[in-house]
Amino acid sequence: MQTKSDSLYRSHIKSLPLISNGKVRDIYGIDDQHMLIVTSDRLSAFDVILPDPIPGKGRVLTEVSNFWFKRCENIISNHLTGISVKDVIKETDELNVLEGRAIVVRKLKPLPIEAVIRGYLIGSGWNDYQTTGSVCGIKLPTGLQQAEKLPEPIFTPATKADVGDHDENIDFDETVKLIGKDLAEQVREISLKIYTQAAEYALTKGIIIADTKFEFGLDENDQLVLIDEVLTPDSSRFWPMESYKIGTSPPSYDKQYIRDYLETLDWDKTAPGPKLPEEVMNNTAAKYEEARDKLIL
Repeated sequence: MQTKSDSLYRSHIKSLPLISNGKVRDIYGIDDQHMLIVTSDRLSAFDVILPDPIPGKGRVLTEVSNFWFKRCENIISNHLTGISVKDVIKETDELNVLEGRAIVVRKLKPLPIEAVIRGYLIGSGWNDYQTTGSVCGIKLPTGLQQAEKLPEPIFTPATKADVGDHDENIDFDETVKLIGKDLAEQVREISLKIYTQAAEYALTKGIIIADTKFEFGLDENDQLVLIDEVLTPDSSRFWPMESYKIGTSPPSYDKQYIRDYLETLDWDKTAPGPKLPEEVMNNTAAKYEEARDKLIL
């Protein structure tokens, strides 16, 4: 396991112009067609960036995403270019920091939504269901329990919030208003296809993918492209099959461990976030690494 001294909370690449600092990723401009994405060890919970890095997290997310990007190429193209970071960054010190956590991607026009797919009833979906019997406007059968597998996966998009703001669940009609009917239907179809294929594979590795989110962009020909990250412990709920049980929130390989810890604190879920005990940081790092090892090694 990596130590805190190996962590990267925020990158500082002097040889390229900074475009943005996201919740986890720092994005730099290369030229009119390419960008450098650096996945840091920052962690956000309840849409607040916490002050402590999770050792090695960025490298795990990059490795897992690249694995899934390749597996999903039969469904949709992605933003990877195959260009080596060494072809873009020449400074040895910068290269050492970026090793395993940076990728060169195509510069695309991102869609203003997150494509959320839910295969199980948990999280905000469970909360909505208890109140309305629906999730994002999709009516579900009565009598479902927490963490129960849905009759079929559902597409429940959300708006993409700025750093510090909260994403908001929206229904399909609102998605159509934002991106148009044809594109909304295409995003829904492709997202469901990726999730179904990935969930079937993950089961063979002893992992249940309860839900996940995808992000998409458009290229110069307005073709849909998969971007950002794919099926990582940050963007998904991963449950170990051996401890899965309907009626309770299962233990997970993702940042639910951090959320559960934060729920025990007297914190109003607004910035600044609380500092994390070293044990919590190390346990979180171990969960991310275990998920990677089970899925792709």
